[in-house]
Amino acid sequence: MRRRSPRSPSSTGRPVAFPVRLWRATRISIHLVAGLATTTFVFPRASAERRRSHILRWSRKLLRLMNVEARVHGAIDAHGGNVLIVANHVSWLDIVVLNAHRPARFVAKSELADWPVVGRLIRGSGTLFIERGRLRDTERINRRAAEVLASGDVIAVFPEGTTTDGSTMLRFHGSLLQPVVDAEGHVLPVAIRYHDGDGVLSLAPEYAGDTSFAASFWRVCGERRLAVDLIAAPALAARTRHRRDLAREAEDAIRAALARRDAATAPGTRGGPAT
Repeated sequence: MRRRSPRSPSSTGRPVAFPVRLWRATRISIHLVAGLATTTFVFPRASAERRRSHILRWSRKLLRLMNVEARVHGAIDAHGGNVLIVANHVSWLDIVVLNAHRPARFVAKSELADWPVVGRLIRGSGTLFIERGRLRDTERINRRAAEVLASGDVIAVFPEGTTTDGSTMLRFHGSLLQPVVDAEGHVLPVAIRYHDGDGVLSLAPEYAGDTSFAASFWRVCGERRLAVDLIAAPALAARTRHRRDLAREAEDAIRAALARRDAATAPGTRGGPAT
């Protein structure tokens, strides 16, 4: 049984009319194909800065097409480069939301590379694919991620290793935080909370358990109102730190940010998340 937040979560409620949902899905699909064309034909010759600009604009347009309102709290753009973003993981939509405000190269499970269209799209955008559970592959990805960070780029990981429905969090694993220690960079904890626009937790974007990508995508297309809070906690200096300590501190920071956000939006209170 899933745990519930202090406020009763909004499931999907009554979706928008079928023609509206279908129109959204069609426009989004066209946008995905356009993104695939960009990563295939433009990115190989583009500078890193130009690729980041493309990803930022493309991701923001995708959120508009999905009718998702993103609200950012805190300095999500802290420290220009050599930053490892860590976030709680709810949905495939997390990647789009983060890229719409701080483009990064994500570490993702290798199975995603084989997805039709989406797999080619995220591969073309610079995603680092890992075979989870294989120590040698973790070491390989960590070496590559350290090189990316040392070049001044941004990496993003989801240390829970899987998704939840957003009403709870799992413990963070520290294995993928080693690159930022080696590169002497910063860890930027970012809390993600989806809600109905009035602060009530929304389960629409969840991509956990037996939920398929198609089912999650169709639910999001049918939402009348969907919003997401991105709450950036203060960055953590990784130099001379152990990855497990960084993982615990980042997890604690995200849990605290979500708790403050939920308290600020509870019935009888006013305002947004404290930052």
